[in-house]
Amino acid sequence: MTSSAASILAAIVNTIFQPGFFENEPVYTALVVGGGAAIVSAIVGVFTVMRGQSFAGHALSDVSSAGGAASFLLGINPLIGFLTMGLLAAGAMEMVHVRNVRERDLVTGIVMGAGLGLAALLLYFDVTSHSTTGAAITVMFGSMFAIPEAIIPLALLVGLGALLLVTVIYRPLLLSSIDPELAAVRGIPVRFVSLLHLLMLAMAVALSAIAVGAILSTALLIGPPAIALRLVKRPGQAIVTAVVIGVGSTWAAILLAYDSYYWTPGHGWPVSFFVVTLILIFYIFASGARRGKKAKQAAHTPTPTKSMSSSSGLRGDASNGV
Repeated sequence: MTSSAASILAAIVNTIFQPGFFENEPVYTALVVGGGAAIVSAIVGVFTVMRGQSFAGHALSDVSSAGGAASFLLGINPLIGFLTMGLLAAGAMEMVHVRNVRERDLVTGIVMGAGLGLAALLLYFDVTSHSTTGAAITVMFGSMFAIPEAIIPLALLVGLGALLLVTVIYRPLLLSSIDPELAAVRGIPVRFVSLLHLLMLAMAVALSAIAVGAILSTALLIGPPAIALRLVKRPGQAIVTAVVIGVGSTWAAILLAYDSYYWTPGHGWPVSFFVVTLILIFYIFASGARRGKKAKQAAHTPTPTKSMSSSSGLRGDASNGV
């Protein structure tokens, strides 16, 4: 490589990665926690989308905000608050056993409303009792560069627990997600699997809430899986695709948020904004690709008139042969 080419490459790298990116401790923590949250959310999210429980994921995200607010009030690890409230809400949603989708959404909505009301009360106490004015922003929208490094071990433990649970019940979870009635006929405890799925969903929500906030965690949980399921058909391929999209969007958002401190006069843009924006862009492109694929397939599919004429021709040839 010539010196001019090397200088051009160095200029490009320096433009993309602003000074101090690889040596910054908050960036390192954000990459680890954000990447782990994206992996768990993508894997659990694929089953959530397949089961038609995206609203349940959104509800758990909102309810977990009460746990985040409580953690600020009690001065404990925020991940513990998000996780505890999410697990309690998941158990409450599964205790009311309903098969009708409309009733299930009704129960989910009631739990979500109760959780948001409790979150509002606890955030009020945070402001009035502890003067933590930034608690609401941190809980609802996240502050990835403010995540303490001490949270990494617990975050990795929660993520590994969720992935281990997915591995153990992968086949029954997949079958019950595709066809619950067939799964029940084959002796799979569908309700127990559903409970385990909600518990995994609560773990994923807790991790994503730490990364991008309780309100926007649904984007990380549902966005990449929804994009993947539009691009591929097989569940295994969808999981891998969702992980790549989720981790790629999260890490690119961290880089863009870090670089934005140099675009603006010392005021960077939040990571969560870039995460949601990138996922939205990917979703638009995936939807366009899917429509184009369907249009191409429709163009190569014979119309009913052509099929009828072809069948008539075949019948005529057969008659002539007789």
